[in-house]
Amino acid sequence: MGVSSQSFQAILDDLYHKYKTLDDGKVASYIPELAKMNPNWFSICVVTADGRVFVAGDAEQLFTIQSISKVFVYGLALEDHGREAVLSKVGVEPTGDPFNSIIRLDEYSKRPDNPMINAGAIATTSLIKGNGATERLNRMLDMFRRYVGHDVYIDMSVFVSERSSGHRNRAMASLMRHFGMIDDRMDESLDLYFQQCSMMVNCRDLAVMAATLANRGINPITGDRAVPTRYIRDILSVMYTCGMYNFAGQWAYTVGIPAKSGVSGGIIAIVPRQVGIAVFSPPLDTHGNSVRGIKVCEELSRQFELHMFDPPMGCSHLLEQLGAVRGEG
Repeated sequence: MGVSSQSFQAILDDLYHKYKTLDDGKVASYIPELAKMNPNWFSICVVTADGRVFVAGDAEQLFTIQSISKVFVYGLALEDHGREAVLSKVGVEPTGDPFNSIIRLDEYSKRPDNPMINAGAIATTSLIKGNGATERLNRMLDMFRRYVGHDVYIDMSVFVSERSSGHRNRAMASLMRHFGMIDDRMDESLDLYFQQCSMMVNCRDLAVMAATLANRGINPITGDRAVPTRYIRDILSVMYTCGMYNFAGQWAYTVGIPAKSGVSGGIIAIVPRQVGIAVFSPPLDTHGNSVRGIKVCEELSRQFELHMFDPPMGCSHLLEQLGAVRGEG
């Protein structure tokens, strides 16, 4: 394991140039607004737990966060209700099914299997506290602001597109309402879910968010606490087992760190106490994961022995090795 004679920045630049011409995969089209994304968009960003930033490509290109939002809303639900209450509504078991599976409610408990599939994420979002839609949305946006380090906003065209095409998600919500997994604010909670998925970020934002999780819940750029440390274990555990759709087992085997992907082409990955990694590239594989993003993360894991079970366990010296490397931040 080592940076070798190249700087870490040069390694990211090399990965960017190696994969920017890769043309495998297709941009998501089931949400009409997502189909308009440029398949050539591509960026890589790494933020360390002590606040240094390394970027390659256009890390300022905005896009909607989509399913990556599930990670952070899950943390807010834990903060609002505690571990046991959230577990009573949403499980933590991987499914092996696609993220939008409509049939996966546990046979006995009637809970969705985990908060990273759509059914579980809708149930999680329904737990966000607040008196009415506006207060709940503002609480959620304030939570994202603490992770990102600046104000965030919703892309209304994507929100309307998701809302008008989200019949499958609405069917899931109706089924969960029938079983008492979500309350009678079903339509309000669905709108909040569509809004969270439509929040605008860039690759640098995602890396800062990932680094905040790596830094035990404290944003390494601003010093603001985004989530209590006691819930980091819960968040990272679910990301590790369920974060990459029905590719989660393969990801755990080959890359070996907690991660979450989204159908707009983003991937975040966390090396606890060390770094947050983000890659953005819209073309997706058949699982709904960014093709270039998977390649970049596989190479970073291999080069720096990031896999949780690489010796020494869990890349405990990566941050120390980066001590002599200067990033943009």
